[in-house]
Amino acid sequence: MSLEPVRAHDKVSLRDRDARPPKGLDADDDTLERKVDKLRDRLATLQEALYAESKQSLLVVLQARDAGGKDGTIRRVFSLVNPQGCDVHSFKQPTPQELAHDFLWRAHAVVPAHGMIGIFNRSQYEDVLAARVHKLVPKETWKKRFDQINDFERMLTENGVTIVKFFLHVSREEQRVRLLSRLTDPTKNWKFEAGDLKERDLWDDYTHAYRDVFRKCSTKWAPWYVVPADRKHARDYLVLDTLVSTLARMRPRYPKADPKTLALMKDLREPG
Repeated sequence: MSLEPVRAHDKVSLRDRDARPPKGLDADDDTLERKVDKLRDRLATLQEALYAESKQSLLVVLQARDAGGKDGTIRRVFSLVNPQGCDVHSFKQPTPQELAHDFLWRAHAVVPAHGMIGIFNRSQYEDVLAARVHKLVPKETWKKRFDQINDFERMLTENGVTIVKFFLHVSREEQRVRLLSRLTDPTKNWKFEAGDLKERDLWDDYTHAYRDVFRKCSTKWAPWYVVPADRKHARDYLVLDTLVSTLARMRPRYPKADPKTLALMKDLREPG
């Protein structure tokens, strides 16, 4: 079972039942966990080559509703990746400095350098999601941003950045359970904010906004994938499978050593 990218202009339903794990991944058993472990190993191997090659980079965009599992996905999917070759950036409420620039400025500033995997926990898409739902900018402003984002992402890909975008789709009931867990578990209390409940009241508004994002911004050069995310093992498997396939297509290669450097081996092989 692998994810298929959203095709341009498709209407994604985002029903609650679409958040359930697909058939074949609906049991959190040892077999699935072994598959996840194997994919983690493969991801780490490919990432080492990407880091050594240092000629291209991978940008992973994660979007989700509150309690959708972005933090957990980062922690579990990238657990074996060399930290030196991976950057994570969280997009929170814009700072005064960020608001003083165009809306893509803060995203461009943290695009991964060659050799790196960059992970966006939320992203430039907040400016056509939260900004739209909360009416932070006029409609004529956020409507223009779809094309601006597409142009931005095309420019990145033409300069060696491969982009893959995931929406972690959870059902309304699963979100309720996870938000309740944040209140009842002392180790998760710090994650809960009163504003989470207000955002939950805007469920349908966000659904409409996300549908437009997928319809207008899933491109050949920067595709969107909708991940059924109610069950963590299935979510992790699907994200890992897509990332490994993407990196394999990028074909990162270890650089060849200079012959003069290899000639130094004789000095080390001779004792004394």
